[in-house]
Amino acid sequence: MNIPPQTTLVLAAQTGNQEAFETLVGVYRRELLVHCYRMLGSLSDAEDLVQETLLRAWEKRATLTSPQSYRAWLYRIATNLCLNRLRSVSRRSLPSDLSLPSKPGDISPLSKPGGSAQSSLQEPIWLEPFPDELLIDQHSNPEDQALRHEQISLAFLVALQHLTPIQRAVLLLREVLGWKAAEVAQWLDLSVPAVNSALQRARQTLQQRYQANGSETSVVQLRPQLQDLLARYMTLWQQEDVPGLVALLREDAWLTMPPLPAWVAGRTDIATLLQLRVFIPGRQWRLQPTHANGCPAFGVYRRDVGEDDYHLSNLWVLGVAGEQISNLVVFLDVTSFTAFGLPSTIEGETGDQEA
Repeated sequence: MNIPPQTTLVLAAQTGNQEAFETLVGVYRRELLVHCYRMLGSLSDAEDLVQETLLRAWEKRATLTSPQSYRAWLYRIATNLCLNRLRSVSRRSLPSDLSLPSKPGDISPLSKPGGSAQSSLQEPIWLEPFPDELLIDQHSNPEDQALRHEQISLAFLVALQHLTPIQRAVLLLREVLGWKAAEVAQWLDLSVPAVNSALQRARQTLQQRYQANGSETSVVQLRPQLQDLLARYMTLWQQEDVPGLVALLREDAWLTMPPLPAWVAGRTDIATLLQLRVFIPGRQWRLQPTHANGCPAFGVYRRDVGEDDYHLSNLWVLGVAGEQISNLVVFLDVTSFTAFGLPSTIEGETGDQEA
């Protein structure tokens, strides 16, 4: 079925045609979600803001004077709603961006599946993972997909959080989405020189953040070496082979576990943390592959003694540099995994308890 031209849909929507409106905004819903996520660092907040954007678009549909600029109009609404939200919330980040590394013995145990993590903090608030499935564009080439993954990576998201909200909006609208300075100035009620100045400062801040942290975006494309690395990782994890797992890490690898306000650095401390807090007697694990923030990831399922099934416990996102793992970000809040389509439980197999 041929979709009517956008102008036809816009004009129909402006007369109150709900079906035309839904068809129209359905084209942009996913990209608006990605934009709001980059602005806010939270998938749940981004989903709320996209809904509010579409509600505003429906309520103000008669005010649009240029039907061919509908996409730009939606971005203007979404961006300003995000800026309003950012005025009342703290910036999101990762523990590794806010403090020096901890020693493994000082970190509280990982939370019971479905529960809240011990020693977690309400402030600061942490970044949330984003499922790569929501980035899929069947019409983009591999180079474009790689760039989109880089622009959704956790390293990029952490760096964005060091920009002021206006700088963040300008950088995303100008550099990531490619809007002209005059358009962005009109949307944000700024002068063109102010937009250009904000963009320059944003670029400088990002460069300083990457240089200070030695950051790599760790965005990878599927290739035989990566597939082999992930297969070995999954096998070694389920065998509880800590030395084998640590051998897959770079010497300077790091691990963090939001919302626990701590992180560890280096193979030795990561190995100690795994032995102290993860691979302990009476606990078994299963992994389910997925992808988050442009990187390979695993939904990790845990079963304790006396339980029949494995329960979703956390999400491990792996930064890969070359043929080694450079960092592991372990998200413990299972309520943020809904969009990943991970089952809440995995049935145990006969003989698991004796394995």
